[in-house]
Amino acid sequence: MDSLHLPQPVAPQNKSKEDHNMSHGNENQEVKGSPAHSTVALIEREVKEADPWDLPELKDTGVPWSALDTRGKMLRVFVSVGKGILLLGLLYMFICSLDILSSAFQLVGGKTAGDIFQDNSVLSNPLAGLVIGVLVTLLVQSSSTSSSIVVSMVSSGLLTVQLAVPIIMGTNIGTSVTNTLVAMTQAGDRSTFRRAFAGATVHDFFNWLSVLVLLPLEVATGYLYMITKLIIDSFHIQSGEAPDLLNVITDPLTESIIELDESVISGIATGDPEARNKSLIKKWCQTFSNTTLMNVTVPGPENCTSPSLCWVDGNYTYTLKNVSNTYNVKKCMHIFVDVDLPDLAVGLILLALSLLVLCSCLVLIVKLLNSMLKGQVASVIKKILNTDFPFPFGWVTGYIAIVVGAAMTFIVQSSSVFTSAITPLVGIGVISIERAYPLSLGSNIGTTTTAILAAMASPGDTLANALQIALVHFLFNISGILLWYPIPFTRVPIRLAKSLGNITATYRWFAAVYIICCFFILPLSVFSLSLAGWQVLVGVGVPLVTMLIIIMVINMLQKQKPGCLPAALRSWDFLPLWAHSLEPWDKVVGVFTAKCCCCCKCCQLTANDQEHTETESVEKKNSHTEVYDNPAMSAEKEVENEIKIELKILKMTWL
Repeated sequence: MDSLHLPQPVAPQNKSKEDHNMSHGNENQEVKGSPAHSTVALIEREVKEADPWDLPELKDTGVPWSALDTRGKMLRVFVSVGKGILLLGLLYMFICSLDILSSAFQLVGGKTAGDIFQDNSVLSNPLAGLVIGVLVTLLVQSSSTSSSIVVSMVSSGLLTVQLAVPIIMGTNIGTSVTNTLVAMTQAGDRSTFRRAFAGATVHDFFNWLSVLVLLPLEVATGYLYMITKLIIDSFHIQSGEAPDLLNVITDPLTESIIELDESVISGIATGDPEARNKSLIKKWCQTFSNTTLMNVTVPGPENCTSPSLCWVDGNYTYTLKNVSNTYNVKKCMHIFVDVDLPDLAVGLILLALSLLVLCSCLVLIVKLLNSMLKGQVASVIKKILNTDFPFPFGWVTGYIAIVVGAAMTFIVQSSSVFTSAITPLVGIGVISIERAYPLSLGSNIGTTTTAILAAMASPGDTLANALQIALVHFLFNISGILLWYPIPFTRVPIRLAKSLGNITATYRWFAAVYIICCFFILPLSVFSLSLAGWQVLVGVGVPLVTMLIIIMVINMLQKQKPGCLPAALRSWDFLPLWAHSLEPWDKVVGVFTAKCCCCCKCCQLTANDQEHTETESVEKKNSHTEVYDNPAMSAEKEVENEIKIELKILKMTWL
């Protein structure tokens, strides 16, 4: 060991020369060492910059097929078939729960939706009509129900087709909230939640951006109304019968739980006074109407059906009039038919149960898919869904996905069902967001084709109006696709959804803020300002929109060309931290959540500890009274118990 230390001393006469050589040696060492340092930094940078949107590898942790014996292979096949059947059953319950959820929302807010539609003076404002379409669709959770109300109002003359166009655009936005709520159930894992929430909100951004461009265009030119009017006038369309498809399978279960009389909402919207006192819960499923010609009294001759069928007898005026009497034949068979509860109570019961079944089915579907999509199965499915056609036909893949989305939505007859079903697949990494986007666009087209077929099944007096409104909905979605899909640069909804997904993955509470603001606060604010008049709406809305546009332009310049901006505007650091960062708000939410949870848990913990302490003290006094004769020992014991309680409370606070 001593010999190792002998060469270390340096002679004093060579000190200056050696110092000079060492300085050059250090420089050489720094030059030689820099490539190794930069390589390490490059590797670390590559690890840090891994794309969070890359689809995860679904590894197979089970025993390979080749390593199984005959019994094991048969067991695996049996288990796989059982999982497939269970998956179909869960999907069936998921779709039925969405149907029941829609019925529950109609029971809770259906009459309110009818009252909203009844204010024709507000509907004359296109922006108010848009937000009314959003709010009503949120209340009834069905764009088809909202569209049928609009058709009834147009057919009764209370609303023109031109005024109905913004409402139809609003129903397109309102129906996209369902899959956004479904994405909230996957908030447990950050990566899964990032993909699921982005896959759900890409549909929202497409609808909002389409409205932002096409609503002013429609107000200025009326192109949707004119094109659909030309189509209706050019073709002699006769009413027929719309196919049921999936409803044939789901109706037996849903109709055994609840059946609604949707004509009540339309009656309230069209001003029928009798509809307001009716219940939405259908009591009689089969009725018989008989029309007879009867003598009836009328106030005066001007109220007679015809001058030839009018006569006066003393102070009374009589006329012949067709009187219809409805006779109840067969009662409905659902479980709420004889329940003596108001619509609101039944709606809240169904809302709670349907949400419970919906969330349970969704969690089980995700877990079942995670267990099934492993190894080669996962790689094959991911390749089929996410691989583009070879050059030069790669651009065709997205349009095929649009056709597939439209076909699947046509089969299930609900865009909410289809987009809610693919949301968990995006979350677990089976479908990329780039592929989910055209599938969502196809679902928009599919739901409009279903509406067109439903409109063609309308009676003759409402056929033209119903079909024109359905065609308006169809052309609106086609126009949106032409705006935001054909050119890759214009696929802005994907970039916006990814940005929102990154934010919600870091701050998961922001997802709830987004839903509340975009689907409730914003529509309600615009609706309230519309009630005050268009002058107030313009006076408040124009400055806010202008400020928002300026902020967006400055943000783009800060990222792309900061040199074009003044030094003060090259970042938002001159503002308080809470005004340009979500981190302070995250701390506030964290503290508030921790205090709420801590209060609940600590109160329960303190009560349990007090009961436990009282029980122990009684037992010890009865059985070991001689130990606690010394008051100092009992005081020490009480102090120890208090310290334990405080430590547990502190531990729960940290949790």
